[in-house]
Amino acid sequence: MAESVVHRRASRLGSARIRQELRDKGLDDDTVAEALAPLLETEFERARAVWRSRFQAAPADAAERARQMRFLLARGFSGDVVRRVLAASGTPDDDEEFGR
Repeated sequence: MAESVVHRRASRLGSARIRQELRDKGLDDDTVAEALAPLLETEFERARAVWRSRFQAAPADAAERARQMRFLLARGFSGDVVRRVLAASGTPDDDEEFGR
């Protein structure tokens, strides 16, 4: 069952969201960890594909950047991966944005 969930959901969701779905189905932590191991290696690529399917351009302003970040975070991608996806899209990262 774990492999089925991972196979069906991996193209649209991040590891955190899939982990929660597997736990909600009553699977033990070892089974969940084993099922998610391959996903961790492809998290950035999958997040980038999800971002591209929803947004065709980098955010033009802070409000749009926040909206795009919330979209990816809600799908279970980690904050670090979300920042990397948006940085790769040509947006400044948080430190540059705030003059650090």
